[in-house]
Amino acid sequence: FCTLELRGSLNSDIMNDNFIFTLSSSQILILDPFTTKLLSSCCKMSDLMSEKITIVEDLFKSREPVLEMKSIYFMTPTAKCVDAFIKDFKPKPKYKAAYVYFTDYCPDDLFNKMRQACGKHIRVCKEINISFMPQEAQVFTCDNPGAFRSIYSPKSQDKTKTLETLAGQLVTLCATLDEYPGIRYKKDGNMENAKLLAELVDRKLDTHYQLDDSGKKKVRAQLLIVDRGFDPVTPILHELTYQAMAYDLIDIENDTYKYKARDGLEKQALLNEDDMLWVKLRHQHIAEVSNTHLNIFITISNLAQMMKKMPAFRKQMTEKTIHLQLAEDCMKHFANNVEKLCKAEQDLAVGADVDGLKVKDPMRTLLPVLLNPYSKHDKIRAVLLYIFSLNGTTEENLNKLIEHVKIEGEPEYIQNWKELGVPIIITPSFFSRKPNRRERSQEERYSLSRWIPTIKDVMEVSDIIMWYPSLSLHPLSLHYARQKHRASTQDDRRTGSRLIIFVIGGISFSEMRCAYEVTRAMKTCEVIIGSSHILTPTVLLDDIKALSKGPMESFTLEVETKA
Repeated sequence: FCTLELRGSLNSDIMNDNFIFTLSSSQILILDPFTTKLLSSCCKMSDLMSEKITIVEDLFKSREPVLEMKSIYFMTPTAKCVDAFIKDFKPKPKYKAAYVYFTDYCPDDLFNKMRQACGKHIRVCKEINISFMPQEAQVFTCDNPGAFRSIYSPKSQDKTKTLETLAGQLVTLCATLDEYPGIRYKKDGNMENAKLLAELVDRKLDTHYQLDDSGKKKVRAQLLIVDRGFDPVTPILHELTYQAMAYDLIDIENDTYKYKARDGLEKQALLNEDDMLWVKLRHQHIAEVSNTHLNIFITISNLAQMMKKMPAFRKQMTEKTIHLQLAEDCMKHFANNVEKLCKAEQDLAVGADVDGLKVKDPMRTLLPVLLNPYSKHDKIRAVLLYIFSLNGTTEENLNKLIEHVKIEGEPEYIQNWKELGVPIIITPSFFSRKPNRRERSQEERYSLSRWIPTIKDVMEVSDIIMWYPSLSLHPLSLHYARQKHRASTQDDRRTGSRLIIFVIGGISFSEMRCAYEVTRAMKTCEVIIGSSHILTPTVLLDDIKALSKGPMESFTLEVETKA
């Protein structure tokens, strides 16, 4: 038997006894794009080879027949995947036999189509309930950035379908974690997305546990669904914790950091759970990373030549060199303009200056940003924070701000926030939507990092069932943060409870960090957070702007040829 084990707290629950292959000889593993990403986050090729998987192939690419080998298909239950699978066995088989594993429930029509076309070649067909992406130990995504436009665009034609898909993915998360949670949602103004998704998840969960013959219904968790508009401030602020700052300021794609080493060579590094130094540093303030850790790295680097033949030491030095370079890159941006921007942003976000004095005239705080040669995106971020601080502005003032930032041709960067339920223009019927924030004046914080993501207040609510509507009719796990048992290890904590939070429309790195902070502070409750995708400020602004665009239309080019 082969069990593929994912790394980290969340990850270790994912590849449990649901995902088992019967292997007796070398196998071919065939993946679609989603499952390729999934397994890449789970294991290395060496892990697969140790379990007799010698070849990994793309489901949609042309492949040569290998009739003496058995094939393992790990794929999503879509028509496209099923059709590609059938092509491998009809009219002639490419492999000796097929072992099929779907990430989720396979619709009856697709299952019957596959069975009728090539049922005699299928040895195993199993649905393993893992149609989400384990991003980090306590973070997951649905790997669907396009969901933002589908849900929030007024021109969207597939909103219901997208919510259905997200609901199915959330059910597989609950099934993987062996949870049957109470479903709750946060109502936000006139936005109904959280309620709609909560209803879908509730129905699908009930169906799943009715079909599940194991009869496991452990109600120790709460699943809370919130809309992205509940906190528009956090995802556009300049953050100064290491991970959030790096992804905001440095060009990091697919978690890959590209940099020029001190010897002049172009190099790249993957920022993931395998990099233990990254895991240790990513939630720390850049001042701590720079002053405490990297100064030690520089001292140690003087010994590198003396110990270069030691493999373990070389690996440590490589990691330290990477993070020395990344932290230096972050600090260059900070020194150039981010430090000045942060002061204005924090004052606008918090509504008070570093001494606790209320900001009486937000325009005086914003004006220096508008008058300085900052980038367009930086100015847009500051303008948005100004508008959020006022709970909206007049149309006349908005037009002046758009003119100041010189985005007359693309005002959607600001105007389209209304599609998320965030007030941009004040109307006579407008009511204050600012939530009551937890008092944190006694907490020690850096002067340029005073803002606390709103989601942290939600995570720290000691009795969540009193604050958010519930859809579930089964018994609820009450007072999830008030259990007497004080767990000391990660495994012990799992005997307690979980709070799972899903943010519709993307989560920021700051919000991800809060899940770890609250889990450490509570000790009796593990907080897991997820969304359709992970946001950076630039990505969010571009997504907001694109909401005005209509759906993509397919068309055919006809080329006229001359005889």
